[in-house]
This record gives sequence, C-alpha cells and structure tokens, in this order.
Amino acid sequence: MTTTNDHSHRILIADDEPLYRNATAELLRDEGYDCVCVEDANDAIELLREQPFDLILSDLNMPGNLKLELLNEGRTEFSHIPMIVVTGAPSIPSAIESVRLGIADYLLKPVKFDELLAAIKRAIGQPIAKNVEPGKPPASGKTQSRFTEIIGDSTPMTELLDIVDRITASKTNVLITGESGTGKEVIAKAIHDNSPRSGGTFQVIDCTAIPESLFESMLFGHMKGSFTGAIQDQQGLLRHCDGGTAFVDELGELPAISQAKLLRAVQEQTFTPIGDSKPISVNTRFVSATNRDLQADVDAGRFRQDLFYRLAVIHIELAPLRERGNDVLLLADYFLKHLRPTDSSIVGFSAQTLDCFRSYHWPGNVRELRNVIERTIALARGETIEVDDLPPQLRDIDSLPMDTAKIAEISRDEMLDRADQAYLTALLKKHEGVIASAARQAGLSRQGLNKLLRRHHISADQFR
Repeated sequence: MTTTNDHSHRILIADDEPLYRNATAELLRDEGYDCVCVEDANDAIELLREQPFDLILSDLNMPGNLKLELLNEGRTEFSHIPMIVVTGAPSIPSAIESVRLGIADYLLKPVKFDELLAAIKRAIGQPIAKNVEPGKPPASGKTQSRFTEIIGDSTPMTELLDIVDRITASKTNVLITGESGTGKEVIAKAIHDNSPRSGGTFQVIDCTAIPESLFESMLFGHMKGSFTGAIQDQQGLLRHCDGGTAFVDELGELPAISQAKLLRAVQEQTFTPIGDSKPISVNTRFVSATNRDLQADVDAGRFRQDLFYRLAVIHIELAPLRERGNDVLLLADYFLKHLRPTDSSIVGFSAQTLDCFRSYHWPGNVRELRNVIERTIALARGETIEVDDLPPQLRDIDSLPMDTAKIAEISRDEMLDRADQAYLTALLKKHEGVIASAARQAGLSRQGLNKLLRRHHISADQFR
C-alpha cells in the first residue's frame, strides 16, 4: 500500500460491495489518494460531518441510501464537496436526480479504472464554490472556459453550461430541444468534444435528409446484392461512429417505421446490415435534437414512447436568444471577430446598432444573428457597423409585435409564425427563390427549408 502525504486528496468511498470497495481504494491509494471506506450511507454522512474530504465516491444501492439519502445530503449539506456516483443498477430517475442535484459524474459498473481516475481528477480539479445553493451553478469559472464555442453568461446559459459540464463524461443519452437556430448541434458537439469519446467520430444523422425508403440502408449499411442497386457492401452511419457519438438531428421528423428500426439499435447497441445475418455490436452514445415538443407527439401517438425514453434520459432545453439578455451582444462580438476578413477595417458596432440588437425579437435565434453579422460585414461602409448597414427587419423595430399591448392580442405561436414568415420571405427574396443557396444561408438542409416553406404555405417559385 502506498503511503500518502499530508497534501493528498481525501476520498470517501461509500459502497456495500467489499471487493469493489477495497480494490478501488487500493488502486486509488497507489495513485496517491487518501481513501476512507464505508459500506453504509448513514456512516458516510456521519463521517462527512466529522472529517474533511475532497471527493465523495458513492454507490446508489446500499444500506441507508434507499431513498438516495446520501445523494441528497451530499448536494445540500456538503455541496462544496464534488460527488461521483458509480452504480451497477442505473435507472432513469436516479440519473435525472443525480444531474439535477449537481453531481460531477454518473458512471456505470463495471467502470474501467482509467475512466474512473479521469473522472476523479476532473472533479477534484474543478473550482467548487463554498456554500453554493444546491442545483445552482457557480457564477463563473472553469465550466464556461471549457466550451469555447458556447458564448453567453446569462442565467439560462450559465445553468446550461453547468449541466453540459456534468454530463460530458457519462454514457447517458441526451435529448436537446429548443427553437430552430438556438444552437442544438453546437451543444451536442461540445458534449462529444469534451467527453472520453472525443477521439471517435461525431456522426450527424439528419432525419430530414434521409428518405424513408433509404433510412435502414444508410443507418445500418447493406451487403452487395441485397437489393436492386446494391452493387457493393456499404457500411452504415452507425458503424462509422462506433466508439463515438451519433447526433440524431431533427428527431421529431423521423417516420414511425424508422423509429422502430432506430429503437433496437439504441436499446441493444446492435444492428444487422441489410442482406446480412450477423449482428454488429457498437458502442455509441446518442445525442438527439428537435424543435418539436416530443412529449406532445408521444401523447398524440406520433412518436414512440419507448424510443423517447431511451433517447431522453437527460433532457436539455435551450432558451431562445430573446430570453438570453445581453448574450446577443456577446454573440455579435464573437461572430464579428470570427467572420470578418483579416484585412477588414471594421472594429465594432455603433451604440444605435447594439440597441437594435437588444430590441429585436430574433425569431431565427443565434443562426439568424450570425447571418446578420455576416451580411453587415459585407455591406458596412466604415469601421463601425451602423444601423443603415442592418437588414430592414432590424432597422424597422416598430413593425414587429414587440410592445406588450400588441403581444397580448395574439398568441405566442402566432407571433412566431409571423416572424418565421417574414424571415423566409426575406430569405427567398434575397436568393431569388434558389432553395440551395437560401438553405445554405439559413443553416438548413434543402429538405428542412422546403418543410418550413410548406408549413407556412410559401412557394419559392414566386421569387424567381
């Protein structure tokens, strides 16, 4: 046994399995940690009140923790001590409760020691604020700096970053919802890039871009001769992201028959290519995204309940840009710095322009803001972006239903529909009805843009 020094981190291990508890303690002591072991949650709570610890490593199913007592006490009375849950009997309620309460990691037995050690180092290395109210993230610190592509310090973003920071190392499937343009793929990519799977593939599966008849072939692959046109073996998208992350975008648009085919792959982590008889096993984390209310679709019978629960173990809802306060100014500055050419003389925005950014409703959210900044960079005449450089919808703020009297007269859905129609009309007018270029600017697939146009009864032909 390695002798620890006075400055080693102290870890409390609470687990009623003697073999696992003692073996883990020995391995951690060899790494220089000072470990104290208990087999009962009540003993763990008592020790936490008597002695200082730097980390709690806890099982869930053990005496004294039948109602997650240690989990709850650990995040209330001892919120300054990071906590890692390692369990052999995971459940959706315990995973959700763990994330809600703010644990550092939720790991499943058997866990590789290297993964456990990495989680411990990550948890102990994070600045944990003293006397933090349970469930509230630190006001600032390392959490945000890890995610350089996620911009914002508003309350919704601070809370979002705290949740993302906690779940990156887990294997749990995640569902990201929110309006179009809020940055769901950016969040999904951040989860992947900061996870142990970052060395694997981040595979985008766009449900609007795959025809229903080809879904099974594109997702699972096929063997040569398995159907007309199958002239060679083809690996599916899931095979490419073995060991990585499958980002299932526009999940709510997935047809019912495709939902059934996806369910087995998510549930069993196996699939069989068309024309083959041998199942293929993969190790894939599923992160999905949609702008639809999937729970409502489940209730209406449009989406499979079992698939929803498999993919939405952790649910992240992204706030629209209009609810993120001054984040719009931080994002505008970020896009300006990253989109302007190196020889550009533009240095910033006028005060009046920033006022327009604050006042505008941003129906297209972050995606629309990015497009606006890219446009103004191209059209700006001087070193400062002025109001005259902005598109008409931002200059004519009075034409938007922003005052409370007008908002009270219409529903939220109607207001968003009006904004969507105005945006799509301006987009098609600019691109003279060319779907490909309009979709590229909007950050959508051609199928996705066509779907929006049909929803709002807009024909691209009238702009050609």
